[in-house]
Amino acid sequence: MTMYLVRRLGLALITLFLLSLIVFFAGQVLPGDPARAILGPLASPSAVHALDHQLGVDRPLVTQYWTWISGIVHGNFGESYQYRAPVWPFIQSALFNSIKLAALAFVIVVPLGIAGGVIAALNVGRAPDRIISVAGLSATTVPEFVSGIVVIVIFGVYLKALPVTASAGAGASPADQLYHLILPAIPLILILFGYIARMARAGTIEALESDYARTATLKGLPRWTVIRRHVLRNSLLPTITVIATQTGYLIGGLVIVETLFNYQGIGNLIYRAATAKDFPMMEAGILTIGVVYMVATLFADLLSTALNPRLRTAASA
Repeated sequence: MTMYLVRRLGLALITLFLLSLIVFFAGQVLPGDPARAILGPLASPSAVHALDHQLGVDRPLVTQYWTWISGIVHGNFGESYQYRAPVWPFIQSALFNSIKLAALAFVIVVPLGIAGGVIAALNVGRAPDRIISVAGLSATTVPEFVSGIVVIVIFGVYLKALPVTASAGAGASPADQLYHLILPAIPLILILFGYIARMARAGTIEALESDYARTATLKGLPRWTVIRRHVLRNSLLPTITVIATQTGYLIGGLVIVETLFNYQGIGNLIYRAATAKDFPMMEAGILTIGVVYMVATLFADLLSTALNPRLRTAASA
């Protein structure tokens, strides 16, 4: 198990290194000049050139990358072109906001999706299965900006039941912050429900048709005992991996939702940094999302290995 963990950590570090290369050099090929974006279109070429030199963007790309990545290794994420201040406090605050929104959607959609998938699997071919499968598939295919606008119109404008902005303001209580996050969490719940329910349904059907489930039934165990002790433990293993990958999506795929609901999360921060040609902010934000995604998938792999003896045997081989 220790060697498996070491191999996974090594693979994660290599992946993050490759991600840093892609993020940095992709940012350099984006059109636009950071100094021109800061000074405006009316600034003189000499002023733009001087600021480019001050920011260091006129140096060779390899030198710029080495300065950036070596700084990150030592905990220095660079300085924002736009705010002329260290990047990390902005990333830290935005990431915390995104985690709050993602956590609310996560604690709702995971049990809801698992329950929906299990109910559908226990009623294969019947009305509950069709309703859950069609509803989940339909919700998954609807983009967040469409479902977000719909819930704003229905719950925010027409019913006036929920606030249309996700920001509760400075000094708001935790209950008030939660109240403001309910509406932007709905589009995330809708699009993730179908993925989780579909995997839980497939895993439960496969477990119900397995030899160990049939053996437990032939021994005379009650149906719900078989489901609780034998089926769910094995049927949820593939679902765990899906949940982990969707955790990365919850953190990184919030650009549309955060922009639509005027929420100061990391997705919105990356979008604003990209439009302002603030490459250190954008690159640090994307790399932070990569780290969160790697941690989530590593945790899912370790949890799956701990729950499945066959995976533990393969990991130790």
